Amino acid sequence: MPDEQMAAGGSAPVPAGGSSSVPPVPSAPPRPLDPIDRSIMRLLQADGRASIRSVAEQVHVSRANAYARINRLIDDGVIRGFTARVNHERAGQGASAYITLKIVQNSWRTVREKLRELPGAAHIALVSGDFDVLLLVHTPDNRTLRELVLTRLQAIPEVLSTRTLLVFEETDLLDAAPGAGGAGQALPED
Repeated sequence: MPDEQMAAGGSAPVPAGGSSSVPPVPSAPPRPLDPIDRSIMRLLQADGRASIRSVAEQVHVSRANAYARINRLIDDGVIRGFTARVNHERAGQGASAYITLKIVQNSWRTVREKLRELPGAAHIALVSGDFDVLLLVHTPDNRTLRELVLTRLQAIPEVLSTRTLLVFEETDLLDAAPGAGGAGQALPED
């Protein structure tokens, strides 16, 4: 079996640089994960390009077993895909903010589709509490952020109000978690 890279989601690992998207998985009861599955997921979260051989060695299973487990995690919808973690500041997106929105009741689907079109939108969540939607955006600078909020967001008819929370510093817990190495680094065994 070739030493594939885990560069993209799908029913099987693809060579590095390849891409595909994982189709939506119908609702099924969650499958219990054993310690090896959880270790595989931690490894792939830290380095989505880890080879099958590397994963197998680090979780102490055969390459065939690691390959089958990864495919099962993908097929079951546990692993939804593989992505790069980006340093937004180094990528020219130096201003980040969480924006809370209050929206017209029952307009979530409409608002969600409009938010997906926003440049720099990174995460959208329907939430409970004092506001309805939490939006994470990355923009080149504060001027662009201001324009996004004042001209794009507040122009959406279903948006009743917004509140912007500037991000001064953030920590990627995948990089900082005990037992999780950075991309390309070997992780300690469980």
